[in-house]
Amino acid sequence: MSNNSTLVLDFEKNIVEIEAKIESLRLLAQDEDVDIAQEVKRLQEKLERQVKQSYANLTPWQKSQVARHPDRPHCLDYVYALIEDFTPLCGDRFFADDEAMIAGIGRFKNISVVVLGQEKGRDLETRMKYNFGMAKPEGYRKAQRLMEMADKFNLPVISFVDTAGAYPGIEAEARGQAEAIASSIEKCLQVRAPMVSVVIGEGGSGGAIAIAVANRVLMLENSIYSVISPEGCASILWRSSDKVKEATEALHLTAQDLKKLGIIDEIINEPTGGAHRDVKTTIERVGDAVLRNLKELLPMNSEDLKKQRTEKFLAMGRNLPEM
Repeated sequence: MSNNSTLVLDFEKNIVEIEAKIESLRLLAQDEDVDIAQEVKRLQEKLERQVKQSYANLTPWQKSQVARHPDRPHCLDYVYALIEDFTPLCGDRFFADDEAMIAGIGRFKNISVVVLGQEKGRDLETRMKYNFGMAKPEGYRKAQRLMEMADKFNLPVISFVDTAGAYPGIEAEARGQAEAIASSIEKCLQVRAPMVSVVIGEGGSGGAIAIAVANRVLMLENSIYSVISPEGCASILWRSSDKVKEATEALHLTAQDLKKLGIIDEIINEPTGGAHRDVKTTIERVGDAVLRNLKELLPMNSEDLKKQRTEKFLAMGRNLPEM
């Protein structure tokens, strides 16, 4: 268990303090011939207890913070780890290539697949390159082009959702952002091949659902999926950023709430302390969950897949449990 991030979440301060003590002891042992094994072991045990305690009952706002943690595995981390011979396909054949929308073909566990996803980037340079994961109309039209390819060649579609929302800039609106998202949702419903979507971080509004209208929608344990960001909700309903925690509670955006509501199909457990503390294990668990769901969908015929997906989304909201 390790965390080399410079970002410290408010509820992780005790964890970071223990990690700093362990690191100080190890540095001391390098400079001086000191036996620190017992003390390090004691602190490691204390660290594990503290991590479990801190992450046992996270509030929705704390989960939102974890979902946005910059050290969580991003779309391309999953693609490079899980997809063999990944070949990116660029451009929407109308305007340009949108790098925020990852799209391509490859092999997942020896199954030829189409891959879609939003990439946020890790540092200033890559975040600017990928526009912080916020796709423009050409990104959604690129996704539609890939879904048409999947439909034509009967290739399963895997999508990795991680976006705060579609890009809200004037140029995106001028090029038909709303229409591009709506058309992408429609295209998802038309695909006759299996489609599995995983919310790996943020699932923000239409920007997320445009590539997440799938036969199976999975979410990582500490990811979020909502019609609007907590900050946006607070600014509209209360006209104050001070109400962001209340907005997060009201939105029911956690994986646990959405599973109860029937919006998603499965929650993928993260390693203790969140995905950002054990990227390798997180990616392996996502891969296992996607494979299991794909194997259940592959024997279905194309019309049944399309019908199941349509009925699944039409049924949402008809019989909601009390929250």
